Amino acid sequence: MTSRCHSARDRWPSRASCVQLRERTQVSKIVNGASLKPRSGAEPKQIVLLLHGFGSSGTDMIALAPHWQDAMPDALFLAPHAPQRCGTMGAGYQWWGLSGFAPAALAAGAASAAPAIDAFIDKKLAQYGLTEADLALVGFSQGTMMALHVGLRRPRAVAGVVGYSGMLTGTLGVPKIGVAKAPVLLVHGSADGIVPVAAVHMAESELNRLGVEVTTHVSHGVTHSVDPVGLRLGRDFLAEAFDQST
Repeated sequence: MTSRCHSARDRWPSRASCVQLRERTQVSKIVNGASLKPRSGAEPKQIVLLLHGFGSSGTDMIALAPHWQDAMPDALFLAPHAPQRCGTMGAGYQWWGLSGFAPAALAAGAASAAPAIDAFIDKKLAQYGLTEADLALVGFSQGTMMALHVGLRRPRAVAGVVGYSGMLTGTLGVPKIGVAKAPVLLVHGSADGIVPVAAVHMAESELNRLGVEVTTHVSHGVTHSVDPVGLRLGRDFLAEAFDQST
């Protein structure tokens, strides 16, 4: 991974790009992608679920993990492929076929993809005898949409959610103020030409309204990618989130 990762593997489509694939392919099961075992060599005490962007894959997203292992030596990093192949992006995957960028369309898309991620989470938590308090979700771009959608709607609060270069697709179904919710870190490049930086400010406002503890950082001059500062912020946020959830 370069210091500014995913900049070439997450170019969102035109309105028509993956619609036909989505209509003819109804896949609901996540594809096992890449993983990185705990550096400690012990059984996992935490799981960090890495959700890739549109047209990318778990193989790309797992490249974040080595930057964070020292801070979370007992964490298992899982980076599955999304359920659907994306025909416009070569070997890439999509969480859902993007048919437009209207808020209602994005919210519906995230809702349609969420059950597969929830099922994957349930399976992995049961497999390792862990709970939501031992789970963090990290997303990039379309993966950020999914990390926020799923992470804020689990029956019990997860340890934390980190989102890079993405947006909040909607708040329907997110518990109201007074219900424990995961803390959120959102990182966005000021020069992002795919998902405008305004998205992070809109998400911050909505999450604050719902009583979510949210931290944001805008990386000056960074495009649709993750820079070294964003990597460090994500690492420190996750390590602290796991410490506070125990």
